[in-house]
Amino acid sequence: MRIHGFALPWLLAAGAGLVPAADLRPQPIDWKRYHEHVRFLASEEMKGRGTGTPELEKAAAYIARQFRQMGLQPPDGKNYLLEFAVTTNARLGPENRFEYSREGNPTAMLLEKHFIPLNFSSNGAFRGGLVFAGYGITAREYHYDDYAGVDVKDKFAVVLRHEPQEFDEKSVFAGKVYTEHAQLFSKAVNAKMHGARGVIFVNDAPNHAADSDELDRFARTVGPNNAGIPFVQVKAEAVDRWLETAHRSLKLLVEEIDKNLEPRSFALPEGQQIEMTVDVRREMKNVHNVAGYLPGSSDEHIVIGAHYDHLGLGEQFSMAPAEAGRPHPGADDNASGTAGVLELARYFSSRPRPGRGILFLAFAAEELGLLGSSHYVNHPRLPLAKAAAMINMDMIGRIRDGKVLVGGIGTGTTFQAMLDRLTPRHSLKFEFSDQTGYGSSDHTSFTTKQVPVLFFFSGLHADYHKPSDTFDKIDAPQAARLLEFIAELTAEMASAPERPRFVRLADPRPARMAGSGSTASGYGAYFGSIPDFAEIPNGVRFADVREGSPAAKAGLKAGDILVEFDGKAIQNLYDFTYALRAAKAGDVVAVKVLREGSAIEAKVTLEQRR
Repeated sequence: MRIHGFALPWLLAAGAGLVPAADLRPQPIDWKRYHEHVRFLASEEMKGRGTGTPELEKAAAYIARQFRQMGLQPPDGKNYLLEFAVTTNARLGPENRFEYSREGNPTAMLLEKHFIPLNFSSNGAFRGGLVFAGYGITAREYHYDDYAGVDVKDKFAVVLRHEPQEFDEKSVFAGKVYTEHAQLFSKAVNAKMHGARGVIFVNDAPNHAADSDELDRFARTVGPNNAGIPFVQVKAEAVDRWLETAHRSLKLLVEEIDKNLEPRSFALPEGQQIEMTVDVRREMKNVHNVAGYLPGSSDEHIVIGAHYDHLGLGEQFSMAPAEAGRPHPGADDNASGTAGVLELARYFSSRPRPGRGILFLAFAAEELGLLGSSHYVNHPRLPLAKAAAMINMDMIGRIRDGKVLVGGIGTGTTFQAMLDRLTPRHSLKFEFSDQTGYGSSDHTSFTTKQVPVLFFFSGLHADYHKPSDTFDKIDAPQAARLLEFIAELTAEMASAPERPRFVRLADPRPARMAGSGSTASGYGAYFGSIPDFAEIPNGVRFADVREGSPAAKAGLKAGDILVEFDGKAIQNLYDFTYALRAAKAGDVVAVKVLREGSAIEAKVTLEQRR
């Protein structure tokens, strides 16, 4: 297949002035080489490049080797691999115990046979009484609250899986499509905010034959590192024996709730207690961003980046949960962008020295919350003040009908004019999808540090976050066309006399996002903060605050740590997401943040999402 070449407008040669592009005669991007990079990174042996796995380290070594062979320099002069630590996994320790007591007569339960902690459970020894709390849901928008009229303070809430009327298509809970209230971390946060000491989670299997009464596999469930309360699953047959003392059964309770959406919560007799010890060991591992630097004739530089990690075996974030445990190759997400970084690095390393240098970055731990790029911008190896722009590529391998989405064009003063001039030379159809530079990929980390960004993306597809995202579905020739455009764009940025100045835009209120729990901006009313996804011991750190947002109007700033929202303690991003989702536009909420060690209180008037 013919690959369309192009003529770079200008490059600044070392020790010389501007050189006409016609004298340089650049070679086109090699789509076959590009496809081989994708093939390797998305191969079976790479097992999905999960963060903290040996396969991700093998991918890092591969990228570093390519940079070395191209003659790129380590940005710090020492190492292509930039190390940082992340929480990658959790495992069960040896001290897990669970005992149910009735009138002083204890019954011990066996780990992984009768009970199992969830990976986001708090550790420690716990004891208390029991309250059956239905599905553990408070949904103001549906006029439904399992905690209405029942006191769970300092007791354990026994909650059902899923949500009411889950097979009723006419249900306010959307019938066969689960709402965010069915997510287990939502149930944990809701119980905590109602004062519960912990959560006993049980399958509603007696009513749903498709769900057997099996314990969830440990470490499969999405949630924070530590929910702030213990959260364990117990077999339904055991919980049914507890309910017998109140002449109730799971089957009848579920039927009654589903009948008219009236909660059936109640406290179990005082003589019933549970006592347990939870021992979850969280594993920290060192992972690596990979960096290669092509120096220019000035001390400024352009960043070209992509994340190279994916889901591994897909156990937490797979869009095909029935296939969890199988490698999720991540060919488009994001071997495609990583291969683009490598091909652009090869291309520019063979050209005359640019005016501004180019830093090529491959980020780890993007799928865990932009952790690699966040770590880099907080620990840069080249001064961020000298970063003229950042170009991010995430999922560029499946361009359909020639359409490419471009984000961030409003963040740099020169971007729109440059794109208007360059795009007509190329056969692709560029759609400017976003002005602000905020989104769900690594360019966001640079936006928060006031670096102008451009984001290239070919769109979502049915194989997203599934084992079917394989290298044979990559359209390498089309990706090469996009890389040729990005090369031309980068060359112009590298040689332009004027660097783009960062523009902080008053962001339009973001639209409500369906099915995503990754950011606090996805649910409920509009607040306007950009969270730093790296978990801290307590609270949520703001990486940035959107211009003109409710948070900005209240005087909140980047770097603030939110510890209280509307009278509720905020321990992590999941707490904040839940509290914000429960609020509505027009609410005036009191918040408390820590700023440089001092507590600051403010009132935020929430606004409507579009």
